[in-house]
Amino acid sequence: MSGSPWKVGDALEERQLPAVDRMGLVRYAGASGDFNPIHVVDEAAEKTGLPGVIQHGMLTMAQMGTLLSPHLASGFIEYFQTRFAGMLFLDERLVIGGKVTAVEGDDDGETIAFDLYARTDEGRQIARGSLRFRWLGS
Repeated sequence: MSGSPWKVGDALEERQLPAVDRMGLVRYAGASGDFNPIHVVDEAAEKTGLPGVIQHGMLTMAQMGTLLSPHLASGFIEYFQTRFAGMLFLDERLVIGGKVTAVEGDDDGETIAFDLYARTDEGRQIARGSLRFRWLGS
């Protein structure tokens, strides 16, 4: 079994995602079953004091998790916790990234801990997360 490609301090390649669009929010609502109107209806969002619809928090979390998607053939996510710090509005771009905070090995593989983040391309924090990835080998 080969070791993971990461060591403590390594950064995950930062990615800028396409701007949030209404159709993407509608598609996510349908896929997730989360039809809270603040995610798809401007008037409903405005009634709560928002300037317009906001992206689903769980969609932001899922997008952060895609940083590990290229490695799913070699392991799995065993823990993922996210703390939301801001809202993402239509036409804003999300930037995701992270770094390795710990690597622990045993006879069956390695567990790699990551701190992840999601922010707007203007630098406003949207979410932070902790993720553990279980590396089983290539």
